[in-house]
Amino acid sequence: MLCLRRRELLSQPGTIVTEVTLNHEFLMSSLYTDSEQVLAQTALQMHPGQDLQVMVGGLGLGYTAWEALRCDRVAAVEVVELLPQVIDWLAQGLVPLSPELIGEPRLVVTEGDVYGRLMAAPESCFDLILIDVDHSPDERLGEESVSFYTAAGLSAARQHLAPGGVLAVWSYAESSPFSEALHEVFTEVRVEPVTYDNQLINEQRTDWLFFARN
Repeated sequence: MLCLRRRELLSQPGTIVTEVTLNHEFLMSSLYTDSEQVLAQTALQMHPGQDLQVMVGGLGLGYTAWEALRCDRVAAVEVVELLPQVIDWLAQGLVPLSPELIGEPRLVVTEGDVYGRLMAAPESCFDLILIDVDHSPDERLGEESVSFYTAAGLSAARQHLAPGGVLAVWSYAESSPFSEALHEVFTEVRVEPVTYDNQLINEQRTDWLFFARN
């Protein structure tokens, strides 16, 4: 069961957060979005071009897509989201960034499987492909993404990148096998941690961002 909930933090009265759970398992929160935003920021820094075409795998609460759209060098963003419920949340104004995203003419949200799309022959190419779907390359939400994290899958995904294009992948954990697969396919690979204080559990947490280009 996929659930969207909004609640006030008991530890921070007046602070309202929006959260998503799947089968009672926590997926994401509007309280901590630094790494989702850095995913887009760093990919944009790595690409000096103009009129950038961006694909975002996974809509979530919209923070990665919105960070890309905040850049005036971005001409268009296509978000590929598997779950129609998530797309409906945005359309109904239920997520924090709904007003900004609904009013953005450069944004298109497509219902579909981003991994299946990247494994198929490309119909068009993108300057940036930003993937934020699974927990990590080794802890996936479904088996349909298994091949993406291999050298063969990354080679297929690479065909969807325009010359100089950047692939960026979000993860909540390090993954040496995925890093090695990236090195097999791309000439430049960066793995960057994003650490933040999670006040809900009173400890520091680190997310991991993978970037690759030729």
